[in-house]
Amino acid sequence: MADRRAQLVTRVRGMLSEALGATRHRLATADVELTAARDRLARVQHAAAAVPARVGAERDRRLAEIDARHAARIAELARRAVDAADREAPGAASADWPDWRATPVGRGEPPGPVRIGTVAIPGAEPVPALVPLLDAGHVHLGGAEADGGAAVVPALLLRSVGRADPGAVRLFGYDPERLGGGLAGFAPLGTAGLLTFVGPGGLGRLLDDLVEQIRRINETVLAGEYHSLRELAAATGRRPEPWRVAVLLGGDELSRHERGQLDRVVRTGAACGVHLVVRGVPVPDDPTVTRVVVGPDGARVGGPPALPVRLDPPPPAVLVTETCRQVAARVNAGPPPTPFTDLLPPPEQMWREDSSTALTAPIGEGPHGRPVLLTLGDYPPHALIGGPSGTGKTNLIFAWIGALASRYSPAELEFYLLDFKEGVSFARFAQGRRDPSWLPHMRLVGINVNTDREFGLALLRFLAEELRRRADAAKKHEVTKLAELRAVDPTGHWPRIVAVVDEFQALLAGRDVVAREAADLLEDLARRGRSQGIHLVLASQDVRGIEALWGRPALVAQFTLRIALPKALRILAERNDAAQSLPRHHAVVNAESGLVEGNQVARIPSASDWDEWSELQHRLWRMRPADAKPARLFDGDAIPRLADAPDFRALTPPEGDAPPRSPVAVLGEIIDVQARSASLRLPRAPGRNLAVMGTRVDEACAVLDAAARSLARQHRPGTARFSIACLDPDADPAARELYADLADDAAWYDDETVPELMAETAAALDRPGTPATPHYLLLYAVDAAAGRLAARAGGRTGLEQLRRILHDGPERRTHVLAWWRGVARMRVDLGGPAARTDQIGAWVALDVQGGELGSSLYPGTGGPDWYPRPWRGLFFDRAVHRTGQVIIPYGPAR
Repeated sequence: MADRRAQLVTRVRGMLSEALGATRHRLATADVELTAARDRLARVQHAAAAVPARVGAERDRRLAEIDARHAARIAELARRAVDAADREAPGAASADWPDWRATPVGRGEPPGPVRIGTVAIPGAEPVPALVPLLDAGHVHLGGAEADGGAAVVPALLLRSVGRADPGAVRLFGYDPERLGGGLAGFAPLGTAGLLTFVGPGGLGRLLDDLVEQIRRINETVLAGEYHSLRELAAATGRRPEPWRVAVLLGGDELSRHERGQLDRVVRTGAACGVHLVVRGVPVPDDPTVTRVVVGPDGARVGGPPALPVRLDPPPPAVLVTETCRQVAARVNAGPPPTPFTDLLPPPEQMWREDSSTALTAPIGEGPHGRPVLLTLGDYPPHALIGGPSGTGKTNLIFAWIGALASRYSPAELEFYLLDFKEGVSFARFAQGRRDPSWLPHMRLVGINVNTDREFGLALLRFLAEELRRRADAAKKHEVTKLAELRAVDPTGHWPRIVAVVDEFQALLAGRDVVAREAADLLEDLARRGRSQGIHLVLASQDVRGIEALWGRPALVAQFTLRIALPKALRILAERNDAAQSLPRHHAVVNAESGLVEGNQVARIPSASDWDEWSELQHRLWRMRPADAKPARLFDGDAIPRLADAPDFRALTPPEGDAPPRSPVAVLGEIIDVQARSASLRLPRAPGRNLAVMGTRVDEACAVLDAAARSLARQHRPGTARFSIACLDPDADPAARELYADLADDAAWYDDETVPELMAETAAALDRPGTPATPHYLLLYAVDAAAGRLAARAGGRTGLEQLRRILHDGPERRTHVLAWWRGVARMRVDLGGPAARTDQIGAWVALDVQGGELGSSLYPGTGGPDWYPRPWRGLFFDRAVHRTGQVIIPYGPAR
């Protein structure tokens, strides 16, 4: 029992000892944790004490960063606002006054808002404060200090005037208190009708007129197609109406009628380009009204919350006055022409029109901005253009040609142009040395033809032949009009033809055979050409050109389309004086034979300058058909070259054993449409000789030179004989050059050896048989050898031998091509005044009057109607011609 009790005590003591040890261990651990906790508490307390300072510093840093970003953002937004303002209101709309100058917008572009001051933003550049006006709305200046904002009115007006084309802004001033003094700087605009002052009591009339303008524009200009003039200008590129700005500067209380009219202008004016700038007159609220309120602390723009603005100073008075004077001067000088491109369709729509029934194209824009169209068809068939020098006749013709050529392809339209005045303006349509392009529609271009009326006659003959050809085709197909012919013969080539003759009165001048035939052909073409698509456009700058037609009322009646340029006379009907008040670059277009009821005023684009035309012509040239050929260019001042003549290049010797053809001597270029050569055929027939008559050495040598070279071209070397006798020292260089080029086929003779030539040639005529080799005698100034040839040789004189050669030689393949320096000298050499001249079958007269040729050389009495002029000759071949043929001798061969 005691042992058990001792064991239990021992166990309890052990357990107590373990518990005490554990307790002491936990106590020690707690002490350690307490110490650590106290350390942590101390650190936390220390850290907590540092947090406010650090948080404050971080807060301050973050706030500073936010402020910096905000300032940078504000500066960036301000910069963008400035850039946007520069884009919206560039140039004159916002420039500072020291650098200010007028900078008109392009045609059809909106002028945009204008600047009245700046918005000051701390830390950023000032932002322009813009207000809309032209094409946008109205401006009302109010507030207790409204008079302090007086600078706004001239600033608005000057910037608006500077952003528009001269004359595009018209001002109406109502200033009853200062009697117009508030707009005194703009007074120079009044000289051009751009500023109208309305006196006290005139506000009602002014508002009535503005309302009437709005009504008219809505009904006749916008006409339901557009909602505003701004939309019309954006769609068409044209603005037919000016901006009208009414400046109302105070006055008495408005009447009920005036308030109603003012309300109508506010609501409907902006769409029609009618605007108000108002101070001291109440204006009803409307989205189109921008209010500028001036108070003691500055100005504010717009409704609440209004934007504070620092108003710009007023523009310098000198700047206002000088700008207005320049604008007035430009307007008084007349409106500038519109761009040539206004007449042209888009490139993808060029050559899309059909000319079967008519040719229609715009010639310019009318007063309301709509195109004025010209038509050539069954009615009206032909056009008459008139205007004094410098009024733009040539420019109008170019504009019309460009408008037509861009719409109709060469298969639909062909042009023939003829200019009787001196100049080369039409030459641009033909291929040139510097510019290889040409207008594909051109078939003929004649320039400098003021002395070559025969060329105009040749054109009329060509058109008459074309008319006959078309009429025969129409008869064959049993139709009457071109549209019907094209429908039944779609494979035929039946384009409409437009023949333009500038200064056409030169063709009808005088009472000679050329004028008579030209008038007859014109009348026939004008009467019958309409049905076959041949249209005439006659132009003149001289009233006499029009008067030349009045003796033929049937001819004048066909020209129902009349186009009168400023100050043109006798173009329109007698009582129609619309052309007398036309400004520059305008024309009256009348398709009713000039009657007043048919008047349309067109503003003509600038088309005569080559730069204006070049782009269009090159575009059309690149579009030309593969088989297109350049137009025939006839220049009355140019001398053609033999080597360029198609008829000369076509000459060749006979091939193989083919029998020889009758040789042909080319003498010069015929004045006609096809650029043909005047040729003399030399068969074995009596009279097949040529006489050249006149004293002009160069021209006579040119005729003989062309004849000899063309004959030599038809013979192989050694199969023809050329005897050249030069008896005039002045002709020696040309004759020797020909002799050198003919080489072994030529023999040279002078005044001493020419009798031998006559004797040898005459003796050869007595030999039996026909010579195998033709013999051509080229006698230069043969009359100079009269003394030598008067001596007898072999029983006959040289002159008698020459006469026999002329008489019998052609049948023996011997032909004389001789130059006599006068008709009388030739008659003497042929046997005297009574001698027969039929052995001279053809002749070319140079500086010889028609009366000298007489009946022995020319059929009829009195000789031909021939008036000599430089480098022209009259060619007559008894076997071919009924009348003489004017030719141009070919220039030197080299």
